[in-house]
Amino acid sequence: MKKPRISVIGVGYVGLCTAVGLASKGYSVLACDVDEQKISKINQGIPPFHEPGLQEKLSESIKKGNLKGVVGQTDQVIEETDLTFVAVGTPSKPDGSIDLKYIESAACNIGKALKQKDSYHVTIIKSTVVPGTTQNIVKPLLEKESKKTCGVDFGLCMNPEFLRQGSAFQDTLNADRVVIGAYDKQSGDTLEDLYKDFYSAHTPPIIRTTLSTAELIKYASNAMLATKISFINTIANICEQIPGADVKVVATAMGLDKRIGPLFLDAGLGYGGSCFPKDVKALIACSKKLGYDPELLDSVEQVNKTQPLKAVKFCKEQLGKLEGKNIAILGLAFKPDTDDMREARVIPIINQLLKEGANVTAYDPVAMPIAKTIFDNKISYATSALKCLKNADSCIIVTEWEEFKKLTPEDFTKNMKQPILIDGRRMFNPETFKTKMQFVALGLGK
Repeated sequence: MKKPRISVIGVGYVGLCTAVGLASKGYSVLACDVDEQKISKINQGIPPFHEPGLQEKLSESIKKGNLKGVVGQTDQVIEETDLTFVAVGTPSKPDGSIDLKYIESAACNIGKALKQKDSYHVTIIKSTVVPGTTQNIVKPLLEKESKKTCGVDFGLCMNPEFLRQGSAFQDTLNADRVVIGAYDKQSGDTLEDLYKDFYSAHTPPIIRTTLSTAELIKYASNAMLATKISFINTIANICEQIPGADVKVVATAMGLDKRIGPLFLDAGLGYGGSCFPKDVKALIACSKKLGYDPELLDSVEQVNKTQPLKAVKFCKEQLGKLEGKNIAILGLAFKPDTDDMREARVIPIINQLLKEGANVTAYDPVAMPIAKTIFDNKISYATSALKCLKNADSCIIVTEWEEFKKLTPEDFTKNMKQPILIDGRRMFNPETFKTKMQFVALGLGK
């Protein structure tokens, strides 16, 4: 059977991982974006962001001719393909609600292109959008601009992604489920056939449902994971008030309960990135618009908002006033194996340290270029972890990079002016470090 031709509109994490994943399996893929610089990099085989495993397959797909980046030209990519994945951004408005301007623009452009096309074409919304968006906004725009009927002349699906940054490309190739929300049976069947061919013998469970249910599944999943994080951070904060209590042990025991599971029970400085903060806020705003106040999600967000500032509180407890003190920050990305600093917990930490007059030096294995666009010359940047520690009065661990886990107590005591370590990610064994230096860990009873 001839493989369908695919187009992907929007080449951020989701769009590019989808495009490269399909191209690596032999599909012909056009990756479309308005950002000329991104497309230029892609056509050179260079991902515009850091994601393990992506560059090799991107370069390979470009060389084989399976993947081509295109600037704009929606009419061309629709004409030359059979299915289109829409993976444009859905940022937050100031009130936390979702901004659909890029989705609306993409839908209008696709609709205009469909007007000129004779053959059946399926549009697949992969962007995270609040329930009702595909049915009430995308479909009418497609029909208005194309002068055609959805479910008859063209297909429409909602196919949420569940990618984890740092392992997004591997998640693309090895999904644990596929959710297909379809406007009509033919649309859903077309997309299901694509996934069955893509995954072959390793096809994960496929959930067929309505457009709105598919949209809500994505939000419910991210809200649940964010809730687990805020929950364990709440338990960590309780542990700190109980002598001898340790949230790491509590979480390990909890995780052995099959009803709970061990994932997302790592206490820390809160969640960040492009998904959890944005999606929790959007679900809260959507719910309130529907007339229901989701108090639990309000609390999840509030815990996450205050959690990172505990690192600054710990510093002040150890050093007193922070004015003129040298603080080392290890880790800038919101999680390891990515350079993404969107909603990174380090941002409120550094901003508060600067507000209190501290001198900040930071190091991250891959996120330094992004950090410089955020903080400019307000902080100093080290070229290694050890250089970051030089003459520091305190060090805060913010991101659990593997290279940081190899640091020994001696690395801190030999390089720092005052060996005070704030372990904001519970990377180190308290028993090993407490005997060598001043050691404060999140979720550890005093």
